[in-house]
Amino acid sequence: MSAVALLVIGISAFVTGYRVYSRYIARRIFQLDPDFVTPAHQFEDGVDFLPTNRHVLFGHHFTSVAGAAPIVGPAIAVIWGWLPAFLWVVLGTVFAGAVHDFGTLWISSRHKGNSIGTLAESLVGNRARVLFLLLIFFLLLMVNAVFAVIIANLFMANPGAVLPVWGSLVVAVAVGLLIYRSGAGILVPSLAALAILYALIWFGQYAPFELPDLLGLSPTAAQLATAGSDPGAAAYAAQLDGQRVGWIVILFVYTFIASVLPVWLLLQPRDFVNGHQLFVALGIIGAGVIATNPPIVAPAINTHLPPDAPSWFPLLFITIACGAISGFHGLVASGTSSKQLDREPDSRYVGYGGALGEGALALTSILATTAGFALYVGIDGWHAHYGSWAAASSGATMAFVDGVAVLAEGIGIPHAVAAIFAAVVVISFAATTLDTSVRLQRYIVAELGVEYGVKFVQNRWTATFIAVGSCAVLALGLDRGAGGMRLWALFGTTNQLLAGLSLLVLTLYLLRLGRSAWVTAVPMAFLLFMTTWAMIVNLIRFVSEDRALLSAVGGAIFVLELWLLFEASAALRRMLRARGSSTP
Repeated sequence: MSAVALLVIGISAFVTGYRVYSRYIARRIFQLDPDFVTPAHQFEDGVDFLPTNRHVLFGHHFTSVAGAAPIVGPAIAVIWGWLPAFLWVVLGTVFAGAVHDFGTLWISSRHKGNSIGTLAESLVGNRARVLFLLLIFFLLLMVNAVFAVIIANLFMANPGAVLPVWGSLVVAVAVGLLIYRSGAGILVPSLAALAILYALIWFGQYAPFELPDLLGLSPTAAQLATAGSDPGAAAYAAQLDGQRVGWIVILFVYTFIASVLPVWLLLQPRDFVNGHQLFVALGIIGAGVIATNPPIVAPAINTHLPPDAPSWFPLLFITIACGAISGFHGLVASGTSSKQLDREPDSRYVGYGGALGEGALALTSILATTAGFALYVGIDGWHAHYGSWAAASSGATMAFVDGVAVLAEGIGIPHAVAAIFAAVVVISFAATTLDTSVRLQRYIVAELGVEYGVKFVQNRWTATFIAVGSCAVLALGLDRGAGGMRLWALFGTTNQLLAGLSLLVLTLYLLRLGRSAWVTAVPMAFLLFMTTWAMIVNLIRFVSEDRALLSAVGGAIFVLELWLLFEASAALRRMLRARGSSTP
């Protein structure tokens, strides 16, 4: 199978899904009304509620949901072979993920721009809102911890990426000040910022930066046992731990500051620049695939799995946590995008189309790791890289970076520059998600404080400290950050669980309207079954490995899931009884 053929099949499926399936849902199921007054018009305030051109809103929504997860998940999942990952990315996006994003955007716009948690309260019951808030808190907790570890590892592996990443923050602040102080448009300054970013990427190869190990950590017992008679190897492993811990601490200090700054100063201009960067990255990878047309060297189905690799069924469906379907998208769709929707029919373009964009990013990750990276290291090197589940998880981003570098070489970009470019892409997307997630987590902490009458956590600074502190403890509590990628399975399970519960809310709403609900009920049932099964598998593994922290967090999430499903079942019974009693 050639990479070009797989790219064409995937993109063709996405286009067909948009032109046929989403149109059917828009007309027959959601029944979009062009005359419906959206919350952006009803509550227009120029701050949160603002009618926005659908193309501009698409860019905002796309860059908000397209983080590093659609890159990392598929890059891990190809350990089972490229075919299962490809099928879940394509079919999952068309029939589940895009329906979820489209639906959560639509239902929120139909309910004054309320979030999916508030909608759960009105459709399921009073306790559902708090349960949703707690699930969202746990999801954001793991998102922030995992992405901080990913960024730290990429900084250590690609010191040339440090200059462009941190330099781009300074440029973004300058763009924010320029726009806010002078009232200039954002397009030209953001394009100029993008040009500066690429110049910094070029200079990054000549100015690599490695964070000194200022902590002087001693080797752990595991590192000494692994090193055996070579104390130098144990000391070097401890030095890497010190560097990783340093980067994680720096990142959380930065996110604390970024999450309390005005959004116009850093987040908005940087997100707009990253939006351009995302499209450029997709273009470069796609052009590289077409120009080189590398064969997919990795196996379609890997029949020589390492002993520690779990079964792909059901773990595939939570390992690819984004790029097929993601509960985090529902938070964005019902949190910000619904408040900017100009016309209700735009929800199809923004919601369904935005999910297809992330599916395309996940597709490029599969191609980069099974064709580009496999071509770079050879089939023996590929099997060595994916020689264990732990290695596949910790080395997923590097497989993507090296794979993109090979593909970019095909269109004339030097390998060293292309590798820094790919690392900056992953770090930028992860950092964008990190900033947004910490800010959202601060809101959740404050909202829980209001719910339970705890006033001191409603303070912005206290709520931010709780959010950042809890994430840092989780990230550093797993082998000094080295074991942070063990959180990926738990993050994926929680993320997909939230998506399944959001589809459940959508299903209940469609039933209340007396409409056909199979388009949401089928993926909901599939997803809740897979995530529940995967959570049980993960909990058994965590307990057997004496992973107390993971067992505690996973157990709490599992209890919340069962509680919410019980509440939803009761709500469904009430709804069916009410419908039966009203039937003559």
